[in-house]
Amino acid sequence: MTAADDVVLDDPTDALSAAPPAGARRNGPARGRLKFCYGPMDCGKSTLALQIDHNHARQGRRGLVLVRHDRSGAPQITSRIGIARRATEVATGTDLRDLVREQWARGQHVDYVIVDEAQFLSPDQVDQLAELADEAGIDVYCFGIATDFRSRLFPGAARLFEIADELQPVQVEVLCWCGLPGRFNARVRDDVILREGDTVVVADTEHSVVESSASARSDAETVTVRYQVLCRLHFRSGDLGPAAAQHGQLRLP
Repeated sequence: MTAADDVVLDDPTDALSAAPPAGARRNGPARGRLKFCYGPMDCGKSTLALQIDHNHARQGRRGLVLVRHDRSGAPQITSRIGIARRATEVATGTDLRDLVREQWARGQHVDYVIVDEAQFLSPDQVDQLAELADEAGIDVYCFGIATDFRSRLFPGAARLFEIADELQPVQVEVLCWCGLPGRFNARVRDDVILREGDTVVVADTEHSVVESSASARSDAETVTVRYQVLCRLHFRSGDLGPAAAQHGQLRLP
């Protein structure tokens, strides 16, 4: 072995390491997965969350279903196709690990956790989900929107993009009024796209009276807004299309 060989072998920047023996990972402690399914409004994220919960439960697995700011305003996951399931509401300061520990204290095993509207989680709460996957072997499925009404990543979604084991865009295509795929969730009031305001305002794609969850307001200060999914061109230009009065739906002649 030459001196040059010694330098290469002792190089601290060498990122390669020996692979574990065959079967070693299978014999180690079980580890869960942290998965993030994302897409614009109306793409079926909540429907997918409910379907995955159903599929796991029918196989005898026990799950914990969580939600943060569902559009209904109730502690439940609701889908626009009309199905719903009760869920545990996650508050700003909720430690998600404690919710699992409470189940354990009741003698109930937790195989998986489902979180809808995961974009509203804090980065710390996303890290707690990663800990549940890594340390407790729990499969964690998160569903949510990637970007807010300004087209900027939600903090919770950004952290999921950084650390999730698997990122999956929801494949149900949502169309802009022009017929192109829509990716941007425009916040609309009086048929005008809003460019400033609280990051979190819970509303639907129909006209809704909503109140910001990010700042306290009196009843007199609630506003009527809705969301509309647009392509990048029409999000940038603020063009809601010829059928804006019909809640963003293009009416056939």
